[in-house]
Parts: sequence; C-alpha cells; structure tokens
Amino acid sequence: MGGGLDDWLRRAAAAQRVAIERRLAGLDLTAAQFAVLEIVADTGGVSSAQVARAERLTAPTISVIVGNLERLGLIRRRPHPDNARIQVLEATELGSIRRREAGERIVDWRRQLASIGVEFADVASWLRRIAAADI
Repeated sequence: MGGGLDDWLRRAAAAQRVAIERRLAGLDLTAAQFAVLEIVADTGGVSSAQVARAERLTAPTISVIVGNLERLGLIRRRPHPDNARIQVLEATELGSIRRREAGERIVDWRRQLASIGVEFADVASWLRRIAAADI
C-alpha cells in the first residue's frame, strides 16, 4: 500500500478519529465534539471563531458542533466581557464532567500511541509544526 506522506497523515487521522469515537461510545460525543469540548473546558471564555481556528474548522462546521454541545447541555454561551457583539463559550458543570469522563476513556489510547516505538516527542513536535504551518 503506497502513497505519499499526505496519504499516511490522512490515514493516521482517520484511524485516530475511529479510535476516539469507539472510546467515546455511550457518552453521546463525537471525536469532533470532544475536541471542541476539550478546548472550551480548558480555556473557558473562548469564542467559536477561536475554536474554529484552533481546530481548522469552518464557521458552519463549528456552528453545528457548538449547537449540538449546547443542546446536550455541555457548553453555554455568554457575552464577552469587553465586547457585547462577541459571545464566548464555557463548559457547564455537566460539560466538565463529560470532558473528564471522555478523557479517562482515551488516556490509555494516548499511552499506547506514546509507546509505539518511535520518539513520540519528536513526532508530536513535528505534527504540531505541520498543524501550525500556513501552507
């Protein structure tokens, strides 16, 4: 099975999404919803636009994800303290609980990744640079 680096990155991302979604089964969260919930819970007061940039999502996609997380009672919007036209997101108490539960379900998978037999820190650093690159 050949392919270029971009093919292997896509396949690795698909495998990661499937692995995360399997572990999140029963929590009523998709991998994308968990990623957004994680950002919101870790950095309360973040805007949808900031989350979209961090996750490289389009405005319509982040709108759907945020709407679903709100519907589930996991996040809420509130006015930005300095700009009433901007709404910021924060995790609800249930959202913080769900984020912790989801995190506990994937911690072993993250450990397995780190033990594959390569210098995990080097790979993680390389992937962070790719994700941050404007190419």
